[in-house]
Amino acid sequence: MSDLVGQVGELGARLRSAGVRAGVGETLAAHRALAAVDPLSRAEVYFGLRAVLCSDRGDYAAFDAAFGETFGEGRAGEDGLADLMDAARDVLPRAGVPAAAPPTPGLEEEEPVPVAAAWSAEELLLDKDFAGYSDAERAAARRLLVALARRGPRRRSRRTRATRRRQEVHDVRATIRASLRHGGELVERRYRAPTERQRPLVLVCDVSGSMAPYARMLLQYLQASVSARQRVEAFAFGTRLTRITRELEGRDPDAALERARARVVDLAGGTRIGDAISELNRTHGRQVGRGAVVVILSDGWDRGDPELLAAEMARLSRTAYRLVWLNPLAADPRYEPLTQGMRAAAPHVDHLLAGNSLRSLDQVAAILEEA
Repeated sequence: MSDLVGQVGELGARLRSAGVRAGVGETLAAHRALAAVDPLSRAEVYFGLRAVLCSDRGDYAAFDAAFGETFGEGRAGEDGLADLMDAARDVLPRAGVPAAAPPTPGLEEEEPVPVAAAWSAEELLLDKDFAGYSDAERAAARRLLVALARRGPRRRSRRTRATRRRQEVHDVRATIRASLRHGGELVERRYRAPTERQRPLVLVCDVSGSMAPYARMLLQYLQASVSARQRVEAFAFGTRLTRITRELEGRDPDAALERARARVVDLAGGTRIGDAISELNRTHGRQVGRGAVVVILSDGWDRGDPELLAAEMARLSRTAYRLVWLNPLAADPRYEPLTQGMRAAAPHVDHLLAGNSLRSLDQVAAILEEA
């Protein structure tokens, strides 16, 4: 069975490539729209998705092209859309909405009290700080993390593919071959466009004591990235660097996270960021040097040598294609990188973001897509 939830993410990726805003909020709205329409009606699916993914008429042409490529003939049949609708209903629990109770004999029905619906359960979860997540919320966020993890850095390949977009390169050979079917008449032109391939992604997560409130969700993000994409390397560090890519692989995310935690011997301990980055540069420099985007997830609290950290960050910034730092403390608008670790690292970072919520990871995904 095809990955139907992934098809919605694929549709969003195509829209973003065409310049249409389709972030995690719009993706959630798309899931809700699919759950509200007849899955056997292609027209209802089309107009339901277009209503939530297009902000104005100028987006319609891009949506039509993306919808056709994603849900073309044979891609979204009756069973497929029905399964997608079921999956959409299960993306998040409808917390805070009690089930209707059966009427009690002898009691008159009361007029319902209007409730403000400005924030849905999904929207609240998007903006909630990871440190305050319950186990149920972590489980509910898993599919959203997978959708975010699929959105990563890409680069153009030398290979090309056939396309109908007229603004691409004219394919003379294919045009001539097509003309032979019409007696040599040039009835239509053929075009080719460059293909894209995934750019290497290196994720380095701080699992020291100060990051304990966030480490669990961020490790889930690492696991989702390793599972959803190719060419991803994952590391954890406290006082030493540990490669956990192999442990995070597999279909069972809970088992993968347990393997990763067992592998990391300095979990919830001290922090030596400079030593960890030095080990990354020395031992895994080849992965980083091949145009990788490196994402470091840490609050910057460091007990190591700040001069070592500054030197190793400078070296890493020269070899990496982009260097992104996610610091949960940066969610505070008043935040300034004043700790010795952040003061040493900040001059060498391309982007400093929060990474403390699903909304902030959506911002990270947008930056990674532009890398």
